[in-house]
Amino acid sequence: MEYVISVLVLMGIYVILSSSFNLIIGYGGLISIAHPIFFALGAYTCGVLSVNMSIWPPLAVALGAGLALVFSLMLSLPSLRISGDYLLITSIGFQLGLLEVIKHLGFTGGASGLGNIPNVVDFGDRSTVFAAISIALAALVFVFIRWLIRGPYGLLISAMRDDELVYTSLGRNAMKVKLVIFGIGCACAGLAGGLYAYYYQYVNPDQFEILQSSMILTMVVVGGMGSQWGPVVGAVLLLFMPQAIGFLNFPPSVMAPLQGLLYSLLVIIFLFVRPQGLMAAFDRNSSRPSK
Repeated sequence: MEYVISVLVLMGIYVILSSSFNLIIGYGGLISIAHPIFFALGAYTCGVLSVNMSIWPPLAVALGAGLALVFSLMLSLPSLRISGDYLLITSIGFQLGLLEVIKHLGFTGGASGLGNIPNVVDFGDRSTVFAAISIALAALVFVFIRWLIRGPYGLLISAMRDDELVYTSLGRNAMKVKLVIFGIGCACAGLAGGLYAYYYQYVNPDQFEILQSSMILTMVVVGGMGSQWGPVVGAVLLLFMPQAIGFLNFPPSVMAPLQGLLYSLLVIIFLFVRPQGLMAAFDRNSSRPSK
């Protein structure tokens, strides 16, 4: 039962990550794979503040999300001014570079990671409490993104994504819309990072490498890019897949490359066979799947 509950905690965390990444790449059309670094910023912020200052956990999580938002502007402000694939290129360098910085900072624990993060749940069953918090936060993020996309601002996002030239010719500021959705998505990733740090009480730079980017991207592509329920379905399926592979009892040196290979294959297969994903994106004003 403990194992099932731990999977539920992870499920909530990855629903937040995949839904927020879908806001950036699916709804906004912004190609970035640096989502795990904002996940890391939230986790490390909570870890460092809790270990060194014993700060109130909800405040630490909020500060982690805020720091992820600030760093998202550091990435997006110079990158989004140029169209094309520059955001993708800079996001790769930003993620790898910032991870190297984290590995060489003393207060983050360096390459060995940051441990001894205090337990913030001293009542009831710890895993059950975290599972409830994780699922509740995932539901809040899902509802918020759904509200944002289905509201008037969602029309601006769709118009900007579908034809930026026409959008700007009408006097609209496409850059502002890009910064807003990129910032919101990255802040949500920081929120997930704080929850991750408090649950596992240990964070390591290796947990936020390119494999993590591949996993989150696969969740969005398999579930359905630009679909509200797609990232949720993708997160659930992709979390259970490694658990199924685990029963094969492969050594760790084989498991990690195998997972990366499977994620890459799934993305390629779905992009060619079913690019709309398992959950076809629905038109905003009807119940029929959009063409």
